[in-house]
Amino acid sequence: MVRLSLNGATTMTADLVTDIMVAGRAGFDALEIWAAKLRRFLETGTTAELNHYFQRYGVRPWSINSIERITFRSPEERQALRAECEMLCRWAQELGCPYIVVVPGPRPRGVAPADVTVDVTFILRELSEVARRYGIGLALEFLGFKECAVRTLARAYEIIQRVDDPHVGLVLDAFHFYVGGSSLEDIARLDPRRLFVFHIDDAENRPPSELRDEHRLLPGDGILPLKEIWRALRAIGYDGVVSVELFRPEYWEWDPATLAHRAKDAVERVLGVKRLDRGGTPPEENAS
Repeated sequence: MVRLSLNGATTMTADLVTDIMVAGRAGFDALEIWAAKLRRFLETGTTAELNHYFQRYGVRPWSINSIERITFRSPEERQALRAECEMLCRWAQELGCPYIVVVPGPRPRGVAPADVTVDVTFILRELSEVARRYGIGLALEFLGFKECAVRTLARAYEIIQRVDDPHVGLVLDAFHFYVGGSSLEDIARLDPRRLFVFHIDDAENRPPSELRDEHRLLPGDGILPLKEIWRALRAIGYDGVVSVELFRPEYWEWDPATLAHRAKDAVERVLGVKRLDRGGTPPEENAS
């Protein structure tokens, strides 16, 4: 059963409670929590209060996005990463949120791809030791930009296989899949159990080398081969969460409720599914 999620980056200027509310009212099943919004809420609020909002609007927290630049850190910086991971895992456990997204940083000049694999494998094992204590999974998200340490699905999956921990899996983002030059054959090699979330988005008609996050578009409004990617994911048996993640400043100026509805409608058109086809409740039942 396909489950749709809204990512908090899509509505970046809205607060976390607004994200939960508009996601539920638009008919999303889940929310990927933007970590900065969670921190701001918890300055004065509690995870118990957040659980009330998630229950009220019929939305499940699916991941916390994210721990950034996990690669090529000094011993002191790795200690800080572990502390950040522990804090987010504690919150995730209290919220019933199964995953935390982790993101590699840039590849230092002169560092060979083999050294990248060693470094990412090492830090993922370190962080997973923390996350396992809380029953939380780590979802590695590769970034297609040329400066990034892990640019392709194939390299990310190779690293996950080396880590060899069922608590560590992948995020596949359609934008980064395209920008980094990943292939449908790479999807065919995946174990779907190791794919924790699929980020769906689209992009302006520019060469991949020129695309940046601000060039993302609503699904179906750009040039990404979304239907082909989705068919490849379905062919391997992927039946997990599909999350709309956009970083377009233009969209941040929209009313969050309008954006959430537009995003949900767009992804359902691309995937060829509707709310009731997914086993969900009619949107009006979540509008109270």
